[in-house]
Amino acid sequence: MSSTIGTYTTIGDLIKKYRGGLSWGELSKLTGIEKSIIRKIENGDTKRPELKTIIPIFKALNAPREEVIETCIMTENRLSVLRELLAEAIRLLNANLIEKATVRLLECPQAKSEETVEELYHTALSVQDTDVKCLLFNNIVQYCRLRGIQPYTAKALYQKYRIDRTEVSQLEEAYRLGKEVLYYTDFLSQEEKITLYYLMAYDAHDMEKYEECIAYGKTGHAEDPTNNEVKERVALAICNSYFHLGRYDEMEEHIQQYESLGYEFIKVRSKYLRAIILSKKGYYNEAIPLLRECVTEATKNNRIHRVNQLLEALLGINDTDSIQQIIDTEEKHFAFDFQNTYTFSELGKFFRYKGSFLVSRGLFDEGMEAYLQSIMYFGKINDRDKILSCAVEINKHHCEFGKEHLGLLKRLNEVYNIVNINRRKRKGCKMKKFFHIFSSVTLVIACAFFIGSIDAGKNVGKDKPVVVYTDNPQG
Repeated sequence: MSSTIGTYTTIGDLIKKYRGGLSWGELSKLTGIEKSIIRKIENGDTKRPELKTIIPIFKALNAPREEVIETCIMTENRLSVLRELLAEAIRLLNANLIEKATVRLLECPQAKSEETVEELYHTALSVQDTDVKCLLFNNIVQYCRLRGIQPYTAKALYQKYRIDRTEVSQLEEAYRLGKEVLYYTDFLSQEEKITLYYLMAYDAHDMEKYEECIAYGKTGHAEDPTNNEVKERVALAICNSYFHLGRYDEMEEHIQQYESLGYEFIKVRSKYLRAIILSKKGYYNEAIPLLRECVTEATKNNRIHRVNQLLEALLGINDTDSIQQIIDTEEKHFAFDFQNTYTFSELGKFFRYKGSFLVSRGLFDEGMEAYLQSIMYFGKINDRDKILSCAVEINKHHCEFGKEHLGLLKRLNEVYNIVNINRRKRKGCKMKKFFHIFSSVTLVIACAFFIGSIDAGKNVGKDKPVVVYTDNPQG
């Protein structure tokens, strides 16, 4: 979104500036507006001219529309006109004008606080541009907090959380906002409250906060008397969370509970869920055939998760031939266009597995390329811990094979640029945050090389487990 510069005291001043040597009569002919009307506006005799009058004048004078709208905003007190000016600022996608028009609208003497806030809230809901939505909701929150209008503090925060959580690199910040919304649940509708608990469960799951995922998911289930797919997806997130916590008996209990409730989303995945329990308990001979079947039956969106589970089981029995076959053939089946935290994390883990395996087979350069792909996917979700682990492994392999780091550092810069290019496709208000995040990621990588260079022989990060995901509850 753009901003504006310079403000003139009155509309008349602005007409005088852009009219130059043009006479009132000539301007009248260009616009079809009577000369006397133009003269009165310029001389200040008409204090608040209608927008339908002044817009043609400034159009004929080739005055910048933003400058005209800004001057109108700062000199206007009529509620109806301020509504028009806000709508125009939104059409222009001009953050500065939107901010000023919103403040003027809320402070208008004719406005009734809660009615105006409600109107502004519905305006924000109707806007398509995400950055404009965020700006409007932020203004509503600030205004309502100062005046104790809690219902719309709650609703605006809730809507902003729903927007922010869609940016995968900002999930942690969005999650904190979601926790803030939880203090206002009494002011949300029942549907909003249930949705909030479900989204928080998803986000906690994707951020590996499994105890919180279980708590939010169960709270949402308790509030939701209906049967629906989202409810069943949250049930899968709860089962996944018990799995990652190593509480396999409780996971089995919940699978049985959800099956008895008729949750189709769980029933069609019960074989897979039980297969990964068997694998985690070390029953590889039983687990691997089931996991192979589950990979064959997988959809494009959940195949990556099942492949990684199968890889882990095969690593458990050191079946290198099967691992090689999976690494050679599976990538073409992955949903690279399905972009969420869960999938990015799984893709990062697959390429990390691939890098480690290829290096162990003597394919050093191919292994390094796989590691770089892993870092790229972990970078998309700002997972510094996994980036650090990858970087430490990369450095360890360089030391073991006596390789120099210069070529690799060049490739890391290429990875950085690839992610940056993808990010530039998103709108401006989030870009500064992203650059800060990715610069911190590059610092993490540099630190990893430093750590690895000092202590390469001690396998830094070796004992840190690689998180293994089950099916994605959100896709």
